Amino acid sequence: MPFSSGNPAVDRYLAEGYETVRGMSSRFAATICGHIIWRQTELGIKGHIGEIGTFEGRFFIAMGLGLAEGEHALGIDTFNWPNEGLLDLFHSHCARHGLVRERYTAIKANVRDLSADDIHKAVGGPIRFWHLDGDHSREQLLLDLALAESTLHPQGMICLDDMLHPGYPLLVVAVHEWLERHPHWRVLCVIDREDIVAAAKFLLCHKDVVPLFEQDLMNTFKAQHWVLGSEWERYFCVVLTPYPRIAEVD
Repeated sequence: MPFSSGNPAVDRYLAEGYETVRGMSSRFAATICGHIIWRQTELGIKGHIGEIGTFEGRFFIAMGLGLAEGEHALGIDTFNWPNEGLLDLFHSHCARHGLVRERYTAIKANVRDLSADDIHKAVGGPIRFWHLDGDHSREQLLLDLALAESTLHPQGMICLDDMLHPGYPLLVVAVHEWLERHPHWRVLCVIDREDIVAAAKFLLCHKDVVPLFEQDLMNTFKAQHWVLGSEWERYFCVVLTPYPRIAEVD
């Protein structure tokens, strides 16, 4: 890809290892999120990184390699699909791509059984970047959002996977409901899909955090910026897409 996250370790993994780990998040989205994590570090936003729905670790490794000194990555999954060997496979992928065991924790559990205290005990502080890719139901996404918000750094970011996916049409309804109940939150960016498998993601944050990232995203990924933006009734947010264009009508 003709652009990068800004973090050499993350970019090397994205170029050489990302596609060797099974998963469905796009390399495009991982690059954007890697850049968000890099910019958080540049801004002095310190905290940990968490993921619900880790699977083999494709996206998790990209996030974990973006950690700053003293930060920790947390992966939560039942680790039992397609079989009970998944956790060992996850650990092997992390080791192969340079994410050492001292920098991350894997919790084998149903996220419904975990509390905010469990998250704090696992990492020792707030999460600055959450990636939610768990059970793709409306009810569970609302529960995951509640857990993520309760453990998030005040300037942190929540990334939602498989938004606008034709296979999971009610996920975006859950997001809308949640945003209506949390008016101080905004969608910072819509990261467009690559194909039916690698679907779109939403980046969410407090509205006062938006200026820290909005212009930077538009500048850094100028060639991927769809300038019309995404309308959320009271505001527009950034749209980044691999091939930005507007339909030509003769």
